Amino acid sequence: MPLSDPRFIQLNAWLNHYFSANVSPILISGDASFRRYYRVVVDSASYIVVDSPPKLVPIMPFIEIAERYAQAGVAVPRVIGRDEELGFMLLSDLGDVQLLSVLKPDNLQQYYQQALAVLNDIAKVTATANSPLPLYDDEFVLRELNIFTEWLAVHHLGLTVDEVQAQTEAVFALLTDNVRQQPKVGMHRDYHSRNIMLQDGELKIIDFQDAVIGPVTYDAVSLLRDCYIRWPEESVNALMQVHYNQALDAKLLSANTAFSQYQRWFDLMGLQRHIKAAGIFARLNYRDNKPAYMADIPLTLDYVRDIASRYPELKAFSQWIEAEIIPAVKGKQ
Repeated sequence: MPLSDPRFIQLNAWLNHYFSANVSPILISGDASFRRYYRVVVDSASYIVVDSPPKLVPIMPFIEIAERYAQAGVAVPRVIGRDEELGFMLLSDLGDVQLLSVLKPDNLQQYYQQALAVLNDIAKVTATANSPLPLYDDEFVLRELNIFTEWLAVHHLGLTVDEVQAQTEAVFALLTDNVRQQPKVGMHRDYHSRNIMLQDGELKIIDFQDAVIGPVTYDAVSLLRDCYIRWPEESVNALMQVHYNQALDAKLLSANTAFSQYQRWFDLMGLQRHIKAAGIFARLNYRDNKPAYMADIPLTLDYVRDIASRYPELKAFSQWIEAEIIPAVKGKQ
């Protein structure tokens, strides 16, 4: 980072005071929010330093949920030091190996079954020490879906709001109802292979500060129908069955929930997530100057087209995505 960057100067001063020594943080990444991550090595010990501007991304949700996740048996970074006012955290270092980087067809079932098993512990966390987690309710769902309308369809593609609503209003109502129908559990809300680290053979979870109480299929579909990679349908179906069975065993689903009902919940939940994600990727480009995410939009739209085509009430929407939205996105690339 430039030595003139005000937050980097503040961060250096905070670290130098914390360690009572001059240290040299190295930028390792930003992410889809306003946070920045650094690595610092002191006396041969490695740490992750988080710069999270307090007015944009306060650190207490991360800290509070990290504590509750650890109590529930979820492997997460340990918070070693913090300054809530400045928005700095010092965390244990989980390394650089994202699950995405090691996944292959011959280890997919093994690693994803491990990742699905973690969801039983995440499901238990519905509150921090101070308050319940937010509820992923109708208003929350529609606010997310409308990111697609505002940022991808209107801002990026130049469609009018009326044009988009004519195609999406009934679909968004259906997807909102799908969320409403499902049993509610503790939900990570961004559970995918880039937010799962592999360290010493153990899966460790990051980026959980936006956890909510929400539908039982959300995190599973986020993992299995990843916005960043697509696996063969037969592999996804086998893992979907694994999650269904474990949710029954853990009583996250009632015993009389048929697999066909679960699969519909799962499919429509994935559809909702991919519509939202396509909008967020466009917003990251235009609002936050992070253009790299635009490359992830085509895969999310392929998911939307393909899954919607399986349901009679969504076929017209699938055809609109296929005939209008996908070609328009390709034309803008």
